[in-house]
Amino acid sequence: MRRAVRLEYATIGWNAIEAVLALVFGIVAGSLALTAFGIDSVIEVFSALVVLRELRSHEDHVHQGAGAERMFLRVIGVTFFLLAAYVVIGAAYDLAARARPEHSIAGIVLTAASFLTMSLLARAKHRTGHRINSLPLIADSRETRLCSLLSLVTVVGLALNAAFGWWWADPVAALGIAFLAVQEGLEAITGEHPEHH
Repeated sequence: MRRAVRLEYATIGWNAIEAVLALVFGIVAGSLALTAFGIDSVIEVFSALVVLRELRSHEDHVHQGAGAERMFLRVIGVTFFLLAAYVVIGAAYDLAARARPEHSIAGIVLTAASFLTMSLLARAKHRTGHRINSLPLIADSRETRLCSLLSLVTVVGLALNAAFGWWWADPVAALGIAFLAVQEGLEAITGEHPEHH
């Protein structure tokens, strides 16, 4: 349980810094994908806070049954739908207006570092969640894995724009983020995770 709490604190610390930097870099560059990535980092902080609260009262939830844990999962899932809605609207506008984001080398470095960090955190949370039988921690490991995939999608979009001037790669990458967010939101709300075995 102590390891699980430490992992959530690490997630909160990393994502808080990541959110600020990604939002600043995204707004400066006019990059929807990078801004959406920053918003996802805010959601990841919120998710980690929710899971941290659940971990601190894990024994009570075990005695209460699955109801309390399901509530936490639904809250996490709704945040993903909100992110997806924002991204789809923004991407549609950017594609219609042919908005051209600036190059963001800092954003590329940040998202590449995030991919590595989030991949490691996701694996550690997944293992720990199964050890202590915590559905919210396992769901949060999925969110953290999604964050690593979002990092990968974002860095590809930013790199294509920087290398080839493909302005459309940024909103297309953002739509990829929205698709993954909806998928993870549905899994969190229904609690149907392939890893729950």
